[in-house]
Amino acid sequence: METTVAYIFCASTSLSSVNDSSARPPVPETLPLTGERTVPGIAEENYWFRRHEVVYRALVERCRDRTVLEAGSGEGYGANMIADVAAHVIGLDYDASAAAHVHARYPRVTMLRGNLDRLPFVDSSVDVVVNFQVIEHLWDQGAFLAEVHRILRPGGTLLISTPNRITFSPGRDTPLNPFHTRELDAGELTEILVDARLEVDELTGVRHGATLAALDDKHGGSFIDAQIERALAGEPWPAELADDVAAITIEDFEITADSIDASLDLVAVARKSASAVIG
Repeated sequence: METTVAYIFCASTSLSSVNDSSARPPVPETLPLTGERTVPGIAEENYWFRRHEVVYRALVERCRDRTVLEAGSGEGYGANMIADVAAHVIGLDYDASAAAHVHARYPRVTMLRGNLDRLPFVDSSVDVVVNFQVIEHLWDQGAFLAEVHRILRPGGTLLISTPNRITFSPGRDTPLNPFHTRELDAGELTEILVDARLEVDELTGVRHGATLAALDDKHGGSFIDAQIERALAGEPWPAELADDVAAITIEDFEITADSIDASLDLVAVARKSASAVIG
């Protein structure tokens, strides 16, 4: 494994591994909930955490026995799930506290710091790139996807998810989440993947199952809005809402290809051509 690591990583002054204790910041036991990333183990965050976690579960087998980069690994719980099946998992995140947290909490993940538009890997060196709920945060989405194409081996796979602009920020010119730079609908996601010379094999969407559909009705038509309104107002949650959120599991979500424009999150599987040549 050490030989593989040495081969795929590029030397870069903008890259630091948190395995280097001399540069390591203090390690937080848990990461704060800022709205920028999803954090497990927080009751009020459970809906969003499970909504993200279900995509990892659905696609994790595509990482089996592969060298996997999670680009934008955040808190690290997803990279740790991937480590159950992958040959080697590398996490990459720009945030120093997140990188230190992953290194301390998830020792199976090789954690690095770096920029997603300048991935610190040699050409054609990674089997799978995972990018869940991250691309909407990037200022230059095209540059990131070009880098994904560069580092993927021929035939390699990009697994990507992102909020569906149509349902996440309906009727708005700018994203509802202040940490998002550009949200995408299904057509826009497909377009930028194709522009990066990636072939889209699958496009599906996350949606509420029967239990969450019932909670929508119970909380006035939008279970999501009920949570967001309380969070923005900084008000205590009613006990009933808190209990409903805490009880959610990944089984309460579905991932299907039906009515993609009505989905909550878009999920795509894209591939670098087996005959691709860099340049």
